[in-house]
Amino acid sequence: MKFSEDFYWGGAVAANQCEGAWNVDGRGMARTDVTTGGTVNTPRMVTFIDKDGNKQKLPNHGFKLPEGAHFAVFDDELYPNHDGIDFYHHYKEDIALLKEMGFKMFRLSISWSRIYPTGEEDKPNQAGLDFYRNVFTELRNAGIEPLVSIWHFDTPLALEEKYGDWLDRKYIALYEKYVTTIFNEYKGLVKYWLTFNEINNTINFLPDNASDEAYQEAYQHLHYQFVASARAVQIGHQIDPENKIGCMICGITYYPLTSDPEDILFNRSKWEKGIFYCGDVQCKGKYPTYAKRLWKEHNVKLDITEQDLEELKKGTVDMYTFSYYMSQAVTTHENDDAVSGNMSFGVRNPYLEYSDWGWALDPKGLRYYLEMIYDRYEKPLMVVENGLGAYDTVEEDGSIHDNYRIEYYRAHIEEMAKAIEDGVDLIGYTTWGCIDLVSAGTGEMRKRYGFIYVDKHDDGSGTMKRSRKDSFYWYKKVIASQGEDLD
Repeated sequence: MKFSEDFYWGGAVAANQCEGAWNVDGRGMARTDVTTGGTVNTPRMVTFIDKDGNKQKLPNHGFKLPEGAHFAVFDDELYPNHDGIDFYHHYKEDIALLKEMGFKMFRLSISWSRIYPTGEEDKPNQAGLDFYRNVFTELRNAGIEPLVSIWHFDTPLALEEKYGDWLDRKYIALYEKYVTTIFNEYKGLVKYWLTFNEINNTINFLPDNASDEAYQEAYQHLHYQFVASARAVQIGHQIDPENKIGCMICGITYYPLTSDPEDILFNRSKWEKGIFYCGDVQCKGKYPTYAKRLWKEHNVKLDITEQDLEELKKGTVDMYTFSYYMSQAVTTHENDDAVSGNMSFGVRNPYLEYSDWGWALDPKGLRYYLEMIYDRYEKPLMVVENGLGAYDTVEEDGSIHDNYRIEYYRAHIEEMAKAIEDGVDLIGYTTWGCIDLVSAGTGEMRKRYGFIYVDKHDDGSGTMKRSRKDSFYWYKKVIASQGEDLD
């Protein structure tokens, strides 16, 4: 079985990592605008003024704004997302390059605070609406289908400061207002939508020894997002029955490190908590049987109403989309060989190689995930993020020989083809960071994913000039041959 003629080949970016123009044309701030750069070994920091008026910063991972504090931008800190790769002013040039590659789909996100700067305005910011209309029109004119993430870690900062990070029921109505605006505004221009990017990160990246309070907040945060997602699906279908609206899960294939039954059970619990919990609610419209056990383990008491449960039933997604970068081996045994890469937990799998950032390179894990998920939900699937963050070298003649990236993609596309042969309804593949962008985890530019090189560096310097890597020409050939020519 081959990739179908109407298979969506493409790439993906996120507003906060590529747009720049952080304070241009009325846009309000988001968390990324107060988050500094970092590295694989040094965390990104969130900057704020404490209740006593002192400048402070704390690690972004697991960040919670202290009581009485307010977010702030400091002159002596570097905020890589402020400029991103300036897609805001380069989008026509960038879309022309995507067209040259033959893209059928381009996944991008809308910055909520570009539409509603504080999240609580009655009327949207017209300049923000116009920007995305221009981008979507440019994509349409290039024959490229937009796939739009409604929320890609882009809550307006004013809301987070006022209500916490999705810890207030008010978020549901504010998100409804936002989605209603964009569904109406872009009717006929955008058909494919994703409600929340990597929604499961909230629970998936909590350490196993996290406090009951941390779990309470994580599960409550998720519940409000589930209800908001279900409302968005209903509103989107009502405004345009042609709309296809999906969930988006951070996909990680978990393996037990040993055949010890304790490891097997622990591995199953990792799938339930980290992967199935969100997929089950969004695809099946109800909490799974094991949810009560997960809540009970951490004394979680959710603010949840009968109306909420009705909304979940009525708002199931049309498709299941996910990111896939790596697998993780897990064990209940003492093990000193932990993998310490950014955002990757678990122990080292002796059968796999690892990237410079500690991520397990495992294309077969992608096929396993595709078959496991399709068997569970029987909904169309899309791989909407997959890629290799790596150091690229620009040669004296300007060429960039990134054969390591080509090898990575080749292996993953081969495994996707096998999953399709096994009956999986896979309808699209958008590689992550098809244009180099600011890394979400580390804030680095040197961790490059793109087919297109952007002349920007970790210290903020660079011309923003775009150039084609070897992988650009290779992926163009892959798309033209419908995935047949992978040499």
